[in-house]
Amino acid sequence: MSEASNRRVAIVTGASGGIGRASAERLAADGMTVVAHYAGNRARAEETVAAIEEAGGTAVALGADVADEAQMTALFDRTTELYGGVDVVVNTAGVMVLAPLAEFDLDQFDAMMRTNVRGTFVVAQLAARQLRPGGALITFSTSVERLQQPTYSAYAATKGAVEALTLILARELRGRDVTVNAVAPGPTATPLFLDGKPQQVIDHIASLAPLERLGTPDDIAETVAFLAGPGRWVNGQVLYVNGGIA
Repeated sequence: MSEASNRRVAIVTGASGGIGRASAERLAADGMTVVAHYAGNRARAEETVAAIEEAGGTAVALGADVADEAQMTALFDRTTELYGGVDVVVNTAGVMVLAPLAEFDLDQFDAMMRTNVRGTFVVAQLAARQLRPGGALITFSTSVERLQQPTYSAYAATKGAVEALTLILARELRGRDVTVNAVAPGPTATPLFLDGKPQQVIDHIASLAPLERLGTPDDIAETVAFLAGPGRWVNGQVLYVNGGIA
């Protein structure tokens, strides 16, 4: 059997940038073969693949809508066809729209629910069916669940749903030797967080953590790598990764 066929295989959704890319590169550095999922930006996903390959890893970019079960089933099937199975699934794909609840556009709410909740459900369902023994599913919540900041009500509501399905799925997979956990980042220096915020606001938010800085995608990826690898006794948990901000 070749060395490549002995590698664990990870699917990382939203791997075209931010936390997804950092997670994909970190898992590849741990020796995993990585499927870098993208929704619309193939070029950026290919950049993730190129970075992994330049570092000596193995990766491929595959596109799909996380909320479309047929497209995601095809992505999982293609992964198995290429690499023999799936061991780790990291679902970083998500969108964030902010506004006070009383003013929130319901079309935007529905779109965010589709990606964040239905998308997580579709990915988790496929992971539950296909992850091999010793596998791990890692979903993404948010530290706003604790911070309760104004304008985050709709976004936090989607992540509350993610936490609920994550914690229950961990119990449903009894006997499978598969862990299921959620990572809940605090303010992290990604385009999703930084876009549209004045520097003064960014500096203030950074000052709230005892470590007095924003998180980085690499900070979050370290926790992903722990849950995907050595953290086998952590199961059915939400890990708040926020530098002590809450």
